[in-house]
Amino acid sequence: MQRKPLPTEPTDQELAELREIYGQIMTRNPEHDFEPTLDRVRHVLDLLGNPQNAYRTIHITGTNGKTSTARMVEALIDEHGLRTGRFTSPHLTSVTERITIDSEPISPRAFVEVYHDVAPYIEMADASSQSAGGPRLSFFEVLTVMAYAAFADAPVDVAVIEVGLGGTWDATNVIDPEVSIITPISLDHTQWLGDTLHDIATEKAGIIKPHRRVVVAQQEESVHQVIVEAAQAVSAHLIGEPADMDVTGRAPAVGGQMLTLTTPAATYTDIFLPLFGRHQAHNALLALVAAEGVMASGAALRGEIVEAAFGKVTSPGRLELVRSSPAFLVDAAHNPGGIDALIEALDESFQFHRLIGVVGIFQDKDAETILSLLEPVLAEIVITQSDSDRSRDTQELAELAEEIFGEERVHQAPALDEALDIAATQAELYDDIGTGTGTGVIVTGSVILAAQARTLLGKR
Repeated sequence: MQRKPLPTEPTDQELAELREIYGQIMTRNPEHDFEPTLDRVRHVLDLLGNPQNAYRTIHITGTNGKTSTARMVEALIDEHGLRTGRFTSPHLTSVTERITIDSEPISPRAFVEVYHDVAPYIEMADASSQSAGGPRLSFFEVLTVMAYAAFADAPVDVAVIEVGLGGTWDATNVIDPEVSIITPISLDHTQWLGDTLHDIATEKAGIIKPHRRVVVAQQEESVHQVIVEAAQAVSAHLIGEPADMDVTGRAPAVGGQMLTLTTPAATYTDIFLPLFGRHQAHNALLALVAAEGVMASGAALRGEIVEAAFGKVTSPGRLELVRSSPAFLVDAAHNPGGIDALIEALDESFQFHRLIGVVGIFQDKDAETILSLLEPVLAEIVITQSDSDRSRDTQELAELAEEIFGEERVHQAPALDEALDIAATQAELYDDIGTGTGTGVIVTGSVILAAQARTLLGKR
């Protein structure tokens, strides 16, 4: 296989064009504001000749773990020598991260070119929708169309597609994937997906396709039953955890963990995964079983390929160590399920005797539960906010934190850079060794906050 050359640094003009196009797309309805219809996306894709049918696909939904799982599936397929595409959301630094080809974000120039290629067709679909009293395509619908077109143009062999929100009515749900993956489901986005686990599971199970494989993480019993019934209704082949697959061995290791993964096809031993936490081990299991389905029709993969692929996996913003002395970690956990996984991974993989939290949470999230979960873990907390207009006001969130932590343990700083400085100072005050050993800072509460902290702390 001949790969495209590595991307070069974008010019100032290319970056300016990217910002202009991104600004135009941002004028549309936001990605969390969607209507229960796929008609607009299908209309554009029909006009484009249905590029989403030009390659094989894997579709991923769930509440937590989607992006990490997508990156693991991508690595496994890439290690087989196939060209891969990956569509994930949200992005950390640049919108180009959402569309990757051969594990690299699409270049600013290619992003602009794809937009100009699809824009006339999007305008036609906009006009058709508006003439019927509907809206223009949303921000996320436009990006979905662009991703599908970019993958066909590359061309890729296999595309790994993460839903934006939900499943049934998600803009990505116009593909016929060879395998669908459902990561753990919990309460989140309740104002859009429903306020019960049953409703949310029903929405997410909408990505299951007739007679195709669906790989399912271990779920609450009520969620599992919804998925089983949805799979049976379309004669899908369900592979569930732990009945059909399991993480049968796991031990912390320097820089990650060592795994034994048992799938319906084989047991893979001594697999090093350079990510922290039990949740990442189970994400790896989902990815491996999905890759078996796509690459080997359910048979075992070669052990050396699995080892090499997992050994290269990264997942930026997911319990990522971005600075030391004191240690600064960033994690994109933004709901109770994500915070639970974060806390367990911190306890297992890091020996902090004093941990300071820098926390900002969106208005639509369960802030009280998130803060209550963090309280036993954090010595002190610095309340802040990202630059998103969805962020909860710092003062309001700090008042809630004071009820949970006590006033003496709560600091606040609306500006994230100031919040990071306060946290570093509080960590260093109790560093009796002088090297930062045993003291740390965790930045968490929203994806955007984690992204902005990464940038401020020197990560790109």
